[in-house]
Amino acid sequence: MPKNKKRSSSSSDSDSGPDDRNPPAKKLAAAPSKKKTKDEDEGFHLGNNRFVKVREFRGKVMVDIREFYEKDGELLPGKKGIALSATQWKKFKDMVNDIDEKLTEVA
Repeated sequence: MPKNKKRSSSSSDSDSGPDDRNPPAKKLAAAPSKKKTKDEDEGFHLGNNRFVKVREFRGKVMVDIREFYEKDGELLPGKKGIALSATQWKKFKDMVNDIDEKLTEVA
């Protein structure tokens, strides 16, 4: 038979369960949203948390078209997006009129 464990005496007759030795940490109020604007980071907002930004990556200047997500009041770059080199960007710009023409045919 198991030995009886000693119970600590309590000033209350009700059993409310064991005392929590480590109470949960208090949650801090969420910081106000700090969504960046064009003036702060030289990006261009396309809507729906999508931005076009010119940035340097591994020593190359890229045009980055990316969807951002909000975490802890900050907008962070997500996986969804594309980064075009200067050469690819120029080629894309040359195609814009043809793309617009196709778009009007489909729509």
